[in-house]
Amino acid sequence: MIRRLFPGAPPTIPDVPWAAACERLPWVAALDDARRQRLRTLSGAFLHDKTITPVAGLELDSEARVALAALCCLPLLEFGAQGLHGWSQLIVYPEAFRVNRSHLDAAGVMHEWEDELIGESWDSGPLVLSWADVQADIAEPDAGFCVAVHEMAHKIDVLDGLLDGTPPLPREWQRAWARDFQRSFDAFVERVDAGEDMPIDPYAAEAPEEFFAVCSEYHFSAPALLAEVLPDVAAHLVRFYGASPFATRDQKPGGNRTEKQAPPSSSDRPTLSSPR
Repeated sequence: MIRRLFPGAPPTIPDVPWAAACERLPWVAALDDARRQRLRTLSGAFLHDKTITPVAGLELDSEARVALAALCCLPLLEFGAQGLHGWSQLIVYPEAFRVNRSHLDAAGVMHEWEDELIGESWDSGPLVLSWADVQADIAEPDAGFCVAVHEMAHKIDVLDGLLDGTPPLPREWQRAWARDFQRSFDAFVERVDAGEDMPIDPYAAEAPEEFFAVCSEYHFSAPALLAEVLPDVAAHLVRFYGASPFATRDQKPGGNRTEKQAPPSSSDRPTLSSPR
Protein backbone atom coordinates (compact mmCIF):
# COMPACT_ATOMS: atom_id res chain seq x y z
CA MET A 1 0.00 0.00 0.00
CA ILE A 2 2.84 2.39 0.79
CA ARG A 3 5.58 2.89 -1.75
CA ARG A 4 8.75 4.94 -1.92
CA LEU A 5 9.16 7.16 -4.92
CA PHE A 6 12.92 6.96 -4.55
CA PRO A 7 15.36 6.25 -1.70
CA GLY A 8 15.10 8.81 1.10
CA ALA A 9 11.76 10.22 -0.02
CA PRO A 10 8.75 10.27 2.35
CA PRO A 11 6.42 7.27 1.86
CA THR A 12 3.41 8.14 -0.27
CA ILE A 13 -0.16 6.94 0.21
CA PRO A 14 -1.68 5.93 -3.15
CA ASP A 15 -4.41 8.15 -4.54
CA VAL A 16 -7.37 5.79 -4.14
CA PRO A 17 -7.13 5.03 -0.38
CA TRP A 18 -6.20 8.65 0.33
CA ALA A 19 -9.22 9.94 -1.59
CA ALA A 20 -11.39 7.52 0.36
CA ALA A 21 -9.97 8.82 3.65
CA CYS A 22 -10.63 12.41 2.59
CA GLU A 23 -14.23 11.51 1.84
CA ARG A 24 -14.68 9.38 4.96
CA LEU A 25 -13.17 11.75 7.53
CA PRO A 26 -14.90 15.13 7.99
CA TRP A 27 -11.79 16.64 9.61
CA VAL A 28 -9.65 15.82 6.57
CA ALA A 29 -12.29 17.00 4.13
CA ALA A 30 -12.40 20.35 5.93
CA LEU A 31 -8.65 21.00 5.63
CA ASP A 32 -7.28 23.33 2.99
CA ASP A 33 -5.16 21.80 0.24
CA ALA A 34 -1.80 22.57 1.85
CA ARG A 35 -2.68 21.08 5.23
CA ARG A 36 -4.36 18.08 3.61
CA GLN A 37 -1.16 17.36 1.69
CA ARG A 38 0.86 17.75 4.88
CA LEU A 39 -1.46 15.28 6.60
CA ARG A 40 -1.05 12.86 3.70
CA THR A 41 2.73 12.95 4.13
CA LEU A 42 2.47 12.45 7.90
CA SER A 43 -0.02 9.61 7.45
CA GLY A 44 2.32 7.94 4.99
CA ALA A 45 5.12 8.12 7.56
CA PHE A 46 2.75 6.65 10.17
CA LEU A 47 1.86 3.69 7.95
CA HIS A 48 5.50 3.16 7.06
CA ASP A 49 6.81 3.28 10.64
CA LYS A 50 3.96 1.82 12.71
CA THR A 51 2.45 -1.65 12.81
CA ILE A 52 -1.36 -1.56 12.87
CA THR A 53 -2.59 -4.71 14.63
CA PRO A 54 -6.31 -5.53 14.65
CA VAL A 55 -7.20 -8.00 17.40
CA ALA A 56 -10.17 -10.06 18.67
CA GLY A 57 -11.26 -10.99 15.16
CA LEU A 58 -11.27 -7.47 13.75
CA GLU A 59 -10.21 -7.05 10.11
CA LEU A 60 -9.09 -3.70 8.69
CA ASP A 61 -8.80 -3.03 4.97
CA SER A 62 -6.35 -0.56 3.44
CA GLU A 63 -8.86 2.30 3.53
CA ALA A 64 -9.52 1.76 7.25
CA ARG A 65 -5.78 1.73 7.96
CA VAL A 66 -5.28 4.98 6.07
CA ALA A 67 -8.19 6.53 7.96
CA LEU A 68 -6.65 5.49 11.31
CA ALA A 69 -3.29 6.92 10.30
CA ALA A 70 -4.88 10.22 9.24
CA LEU A 71 -6.82 10.55 12.50
CA CYS A 72 -3.72 9.84 14.57
CA CYS A 73 -1.73 12.41 12.60
CA LEU A 74 -4.26 15.26 12.87
CA PRO A 75 -2.55 16.56 16.05
CA LEU A 76 0.81 16.55 14.21
CA LEU A 77 -0.11 18.99 11.43
CA GLU A 78 2.00 21.74 13.02
CA PHE A 79 4.10 19.71 15.48
CA GLY A 80 5.44 17.42 12.76
CA ALA A 81 6.60 13.82 12.44
CA GLN A 82 8.66 14.00 15.66
CA GLY A 83 5.32 13.37 17.36
CA LEU A 84 5.53 9.79 16.11
CA HIS A 85 8.74 9.03 18.01
CA GLY A 86 9.02 6.56 20.87
CA TRP A 87 6.50 3.86 19.93
CA SER A 88 5.83 1.47 17.09
CA GLN A 89 2.38 -0.17 17.28
CA LEU A 90 -1.30 0.76 17.03
CA ILE A 91 -3.56 -1.98 18.42
CA VAL A 92 -7.21 -1.83 17.37
CA TYR A 93 -10.01 -3.69 19.17
CA PRO A 94 -13.44 -4.17 17.57
CA GLU A 95 -15.08 -2.26 20.44
CA ALA A 96 -14.46 -1.12 24.01
CA PHE A 97 -12.05 -3.43 25.80
CA ARG A 98 -11.49 -4.44 29.40
CA VAL A 99 -8.23 -4.23 31.31
CA ASN A 100 -7.33 -5.33 34.81
CA ARG A 101 -5.88 -2.64 37.07
CA SER A 102 -4.09 -2.76 40.41
CA HIS A 103 -2.81 -0.04 42.71
CA LEU A 104 -0.89 -0.19 45.96
CA ASP A 105 -2.00 2.73 48.13
CA ALA A 106 0.04 4.61 50.71
CA ALA A 107 -1.18 2.29 53.47
CA GLY A 108 0.14 -0.74 51.63
CA VAL A 109 -3.29 -1.99 50.59
CA MET A 110 -3.56 -3.44 47.08
CA HIS A 111 -6.64 -2.39 45.14
CA GLU A 112 -7.71 -4.31 42.04
CA TRP A 113 -10.45 -3.45 39.55
CA GLU A 114 -11.48 -3.78 35.93
CA ASP A 115 -11.77 -0.82 33.53
CA GLU A 116 -13.69 -0.70 30.27
CA LEU A 117 -11.75 1.53 27.89
CA ILE A 118 -12.16 2.98 24.41
CA GLY A 119 -8.50 3.97 24.12
CA GLU A 120 -5.19 3.66 25.89
CA SER A 121 -1.70 5.06 25.43
CA TRP A 122 1.33 3.45 27.03
CA ASP A 123 4.24 5.75 27.87
CA SER A 124 6.69 4.05 25.52
CA GLY A 125 4.50 1.24 24.21
CA PRO A 126 1.50 0.86 21.93
CA LEU A 127 -1.44 3.10 21.32
CA VAL A 128 -4.74 1.20 21.64
CA LEU A 129 -8.10 2.18 20.13
CA SER A 130 -11.64 0.84 19.92
CA TRP A 131 -12.67 0.69 16.25
CA ALA A 132 -16.36 1.05 17.16
CA ASP A 133 -15.63 4.28 18.99
CA VAL A 134 -13.43 5.59 16.19
CA GLN A 135 -16.36 5.01 13.85
CA ALA A 136 -18.73 6.72 16.32
CA ASP A 137 -16.44 9.76 16.31
CA ILE A 138 -16.50 9.81 12.51
CA ALA A 139 -20.29 9.56 12.46
CA GLU A 140 -20.64 12.50 14.88
CA PRO A 141 -17.48 14.53 14.29
CA ASP A 142 -18.53 17.73 16.06
CA ALA A 143 -19.79 16.20 19.33
CA GLY A 144 -16.57 16.94 21.21
CA PHE A 145 -14.99 13.50 21.00
CA CYS A 146 -12.14 11.99 19.00
CA VAL A 147 -10.46 9.12 20.81
CA ALA A 148 -7.56 8.95 18.34
CA VAL A 149 -6.72 12.60 19.01
CA HIS A 150 -7.06 12.03 22.76
CA GLU A 151 -4.55 9.18 22.82
CA MET A 152 -2.16 10.95 20.42
CA ALA A 153 -2.19 13.96 22.75
CA HIS A 154 -0.81 11.67 25.45
CA LYS A 155 1.90 10.46 23.05
CA ILE A 156 2.91 14.07 22.35
CA ASP A 157 2.72 14.99 26.03
CA VAL A 158 5.19 12.29 27.08
CA LEU A 159 7.86 13.26 24.52
CA ASP A 160 9.56 15.52 27.08
CA GLY A 161 9.64 12.66 29.60
CA LEU A 162 6.74 13.91 31.74
CA LEU A 163 3.03 13.14 31.54
CA ASP A 164 1.85 16.45 32.91
CA GLY A 165 -0.35 18.07 30.28
CA THR A 166 2.47 20.20 28.89
CA PRO A 167 4.01 19.01 25.59
CA PRO A 168 7.54 19.89 24.48
CA LEU A 169 7.59 23.65 23.88
CA PRO A 170 10.07 26.55 23.77
CA ARG A 171 10.84 27.73 27.30
CA GLU A 172 8.82 30.96 27.30
CA TRP A 173 5.78 29.33 25.73
CA GLN A 174 6.08 26.39 28.12
CA ARG A 175 5.89 28.77 31.09
CA ALA A 176 2.83 30.54 29.69
CA TRP A 177 1.20 27.21 28.80
CA ALA A 178 1.79 25.72 32.26
CA ARG A 179 0.44 28.87 33.94
CA ASP A 180 -2.70 29.15 31.81
CA PHE A 181 -3.48 25.43 31.73
CA GLN A 182 -3.02 25.03 35.49
CA ARG A 183 -5.24 28.00 36.23
CA SER A 184 -7.91 26.74 33.81
CA PHE A 185 -7.63 23.18 35.11
CA ASP A 186 -8.01 24.26 38.74
CA ALA A 187 -11.10 26.33 37.92
CA PHE A 188 -12.56 23.46 35.88
CA VAL A 189 -12.02 20.95 38.70
CA GLU A 190 -13.64 23.32 41.17
CA ARG A 191 -16.74 23.57 38.98
CA VAL A 192 -16.90 19.80 38.47
CA ASP A 193 -16.50 19.17 42.20
CA ALA A 194 -19.31 21.67 42.86
CA GLY A 195 -21.62 19.53 40.73
CA GLU A 196 -22.02 21.95 37.83
CA ASP A 197 -23.38 20.57 34.57
CA MET A 198 -20.29 21.10 32.43
CA PRO A 199 -20.42 21.63 28.65
CA ILE A 200 -16.92 20.11 28.43
CA ASP A 201 -16.49 16.41 29.28
CA PRO A 202 -15.86 16.30 33.07
CA TYR A 203 -13.32 13.52 32.55
CA ALA A 204 -10.96 16.43 31.89
CA ALA A 205 -10.95 17.03 35.66
CA GLU A 206 -9.20 13.70 36.39
CA ALA A 207 -5.65 15.02 35.95
CA PRO A 208 -3.73 17.74 34.06
CA GLU A 209 -2.72 15.25 31.36
CA GLU A 210 -6.37 14.27 30.83
CA PHE A 211 -7.35 17.94 30.75
CA PHE A 212 -4.91 18.48 27.88
CA ALA A 213 -6.10 15.37 26.02
CA VAL A 214 -9.81 16.12 26.39
CA CYS A 215 -9.33 19.76 25.39
CA SER A 216 -7.41 18.52 22.35
CA GLU A 217 -10.49 16.52 21.34
CA TYR A 218 -12.62 19.65 21.58
CA HIS A 219 -10.10 21.66 19.57
CA PHE A 220 -10.62 19.32 16.64
CA SER A 221 -14.31 18.53 17.09
CA ALA A 222 -15.96 21.49 18.85
CA PRO A 223 -13.54 24.44 18.78
CA ALA A 224 -16.18 27.14 19.24
CA LEU A 225 -17.41 25.48 22.43
CA LEU A 226 -13.84 25.14 23.74
CA ALA A 227 -13.12 28.80 23.02
CA GLU A 228 -16.29 29.84 24.84
CA VAL A 229 -15.68 27.73 27.96
CA LEU A 230 -11.85 27.72 28.16
CA PRO A 231 -10.58 30.65 26.06
CA ASP A 232 -6.97 30.63 27.32
CA VAL A 233 -6.64 26.90 26.68
CA ALA A 234 -8.24 27.23 23.26
CA ALA A 235 -5.78 29.95 22.27
CA HIS A 236 -2.79 27.80 23.18
CA LEU A 237 -4.18 24.83 21.26
CA VAL A 238 -4.76 26.91 18.13
CA ARG A 239 -1.13 27.95 18.31
CA PHE A 240 0.04 24.37 18.97
CA TYR A 241 -2.20 22.40 16.59
CA GLY A 242 -3.02 25.13 14.08
CA ALA A 243 -6.58 26.18 13.32
CA SER A 244 -9.19 23.49 13.87
CA PRO A 245 -10.58 22.05 10.63
CA PHE A 246 -13.98 22.99 12.07
CA ALA A 247 -13.01 26.53 13.04
CA THR A 248 -15.66 28.13 10.82
CA ARG A 249 -18.50 25.64 11.14
CA ASP A 250 -21.44 26.06 13.48
CA GLN A 251 -21.09 23.89 16.57
CA LYS A 252 -23.60 22.02 18.63
CA PRO A 253 -22.97 21.37 22.33
CA GLY A 254 -20.54 18.57 23.12
CA GLY A 255 -21.60 15.50 25.07
CA ASN A 256 -20.21 13.55 27.99
CA ARG A 257 -18.63 10.13 28.20
CA THR A 258 -20.29 7.85 30.71
CA GLU A 259 -19.07 5.80 33.67
CA LYS A 260 -15.72 7.50 34.15
CA GLN A 261 -13.43 6.14 36.81
CA ALA A 262 -10.51 7.97 38.32
CA PRO A 263 -7.23 6.20 37.52
CA PRO A 264 -4.38 5.97 40.02
CA SER A 265 -1.98 8.86 40.20
CA SER A 266 0.30 9.29 37.19
CA SER A 267 3.36 8.34 39.22
CA ASP A 268 1.89 4.87 39.86
CA ARG A 269 0.54 3.88 36.46
CA PRO A 270 2.18 3.15 33.11
CA THR A 271 -0.66 4.18 30.84
CA LEU A 272 -3.07 6.95 29.94
CA SER A 273 -6.49 5.74 28.96
CA SER A 274 -9.99 6.75 27.93
CA PRO A 275 -12.84 4.98 29.76
CA ARG A 276 -16.29 4.68 28.32
